[in-house]
Amino acid sequence: MNRMEFLSPEGLRLDGRRPRELRQLRCKMAPVDSGDGSAFFEMGNSKVLAVVYGPREPAQRGQLQQDRATVTCDYSMSSFSTGERRKRMKGDRRSTEAALVLRQTLESAILTELYPRTQIHICIQVLQADGGQQAVGLNAAVMALVEAGIALRDLVACSTCGYLDATPLLDLNYTEDGGGGPNVQLALHPALDKVVLLQTEDRLRLEVFEQVLDLAMDGCRTIARFMKETAVAHAKELAVARA
Repeated sequence: MNRMEFLSPEGLRLDGRRPRELRQLRCKMAPVDSGDGSAFFEMGNSKVLAVVYGPREPAQRGQLQQDRATVTCDYSMSSFSTGERRKRMKGDRRSTEAALVLRQTLESAILTELYPRTQIHICIQVLQADGGQQAVGLNAAVMALVEAGIALRDLVACSTCGYLDATPLLDLNYTEDGGGGPNVQLALHPALDKVVLLQTEDRLRLEVFEQVLDLAMDGCRTIARFMKETAVAHAKELAVARA
């Protein structure tokens, strides 16, 4: 059986992108009326809805912290989000692990000390999965927090990067993600130029890791610019509507 090639002789990927090119970005802030803030974020065919509830009084007294807010997070994949026929349960292991990583990353970005004795709950639902959905979920959650007016140390932008056909590839789609090469997920505070999340389950040679890391950071910076432009445009729309 012939091995799949992920780059054409012209240097194009299976979906027509160049190796250093992101998928198309789309974001709609306040797409739903429920919650205190929400955002719908797309990267290519991966689509995620995030809804923020809070700051509010904690649902359980045991969650109350005197000096800061308690951040909680749910992450789930809709049963129709992938081509797989098996039912995805809200509490499956991968979703639980993803929720933990997302909560920790978001909690580090939120100025929780400004909201003592409250709870900020973030619901992230993958509506369509075509690779990198955890990264898309983090981007959606950050935009929902911005829409809710919750203070952040800085934006957080997240992307994936892989290494296939001896080439670093930015923002992997589903086929590339399953291509057998290494996959790195990185989240960045763009203004602070600080990495807040770095995940990989693969072993990479140092020179390959450096290439992949640099490309992932470039991708995060591009996503962050898009997020900032979207937030500014949304604020202007609200100002016009209120006027």
